[in-house]
Amino acid sequence: MTGRGNFRLSRRAFLASVAAAATVPVTAVAAGAATRRRPVTFAPLPDGFAPEGIAVDRRGIAYCGNRLTGAVYRIDLTTGTGSMLAKSVGAPCAGLKVGPRGRLYVAGDRAGDARIIDTATGDLLATYGLVPPSAAGLVNDVVITPTAAYFTDSARAALYALPIPPDGSLPGQGQVTVLPLTGLPITPGTINLNGIASTPDGRALIVAHSAEGTLYRVDPAAGTATLVDLGGGRLGVGDGMLRQGTTLFVVLPITNEIAVLALDRKGCAGRIIARLTDPAFDIPTTVAAFGGRLYLPNARFDVPVTETTPYDVVSVSVTTPV
Repeated sequence: MTGRGNFRLSRRAFLASVAAAATVPVTAVAAGAATRRRPVTFAPLPDGFAPEGIAVDRRGIAYCGNRLTGAVYRIDLTTGTGSMLAKSVGAPCAGLKVGPRGRLYVAGDRAGDARIIDTATGDLLATYGLVPPSAAGLVNDVVITPTAAYFTDSARAALYALPIPPDGSLPGQGQVTVLPLTGLPITPGTINLNGIASTPDGRALIVAHSAEGTLYRVDPAAGTATLVDLGGGRLGVGDGMLRQGTTLFVVLPITNEIAVLALDRKGCAGRIIARLTDPAFDIPTTVAAFGGRLYLPNARFDVPVTETTPYDVVSVSVTTPV
């Protein structure tokens, strides 16, 4: 089995090995509630920051994680101004989401952990080891439900569940649950499970399978994974995802697109209704929404990370209801 240290190289090789598909013009679709403040369409990140994950809170503050150092940068999407929220922790940061009480849940990538950061202070509140010591793993993305944060592992057929106590306390170290999955193929040495979202009815989860270019519906109680029926549509290499109502947005880094899907309530089936793209997309990886726009960090996996490598967050408008 491939070790954690090799998995980032595998991801880059995997992305580089997939042929780029033709892009299509931006199509407006629904996402996000309107806001009185006009959101920015572009926001710079510090040179050399190397982003991957993005999350946005209700105030329109975006949080981007550094995939190399674990630092977190925050951006006011109404002004485009930013500042460093959390300094480097010496370990990677992949997907992230804002949970209750302004806590940022971070997927620890090849570090194999989950972290909780206070968005008010930038303090690291807790770190949880997710991947068993004897296993290779890459903790890639996270979704927040009313009761738990669920994390994907790109190397294993498993999810990790971290409970969210209703009293606002932090869960104990022994409360992490490993959820082995059945019915989900794993290809060693490449990216398997990636982005994650909840189903419209809230009873299950949907995960992107990058190696297959498919989606799976996961029953977290039974641990069963079933292929989402896309009616013959070909999704492509999916990364981060965002669901709003019955609309699912899936970022496709290889083709610089966002696939827009209409799902049924249970998340068992869906159809691709649009593909969004923009000339500013430069291998975007994850997506968040604010003020009728989708925001994506350009990961730029195909260029070396140096102190002067420019990075940014770009967006597309999504204003017409589906």
